[in-house]
Amino acid sequence: VQLQASGGGLVQAGGSLRLSCAASGGTFSSYDMGWFRQAPGKEREFAAGLIWSGGVTYYADSVKGRFTISRDNAKNTVYLQMNSLKPEDTAVYYCAARPPVLGFRRTVSEWPYWGQGTLVTVSS
Repeated sequence: VQLQASGGGLVQAGGSLRLSCAASGGTFSSYDMGWFRQAPGKEREFAAGLIWSGGVTYYADSVKGRFTISRDNAKNTVYLQMNSLKPEDTAVYYCAARPPVLGFRRTVSEWPYWGQGTLVTVSS
């Protein structure tokens, strides 16, 4: 499956952005989807995810209550709505997909399919 992320940009602290990730070349509705992020000089980390049906979502503690992940299986797209953005949210955001094997996973190495990343910069 191929993934194309978009929607990043520059925003002031307290603002909002919505990221999109369009999938092609696979059965989108059968994959768990996730958003990860990588800040400068840091390792890539899990931010948000949801299972193949969209019925269960997962969030990192650092974004819980501010970010919302959703998917539209008819459009083969997953979204990340980011509100109340903080300077520490500045990072390259990546979408990822994995078959729903052995339950949901937050570890980067367990996600085989990745988009190219979109940069989010939050100014103070």
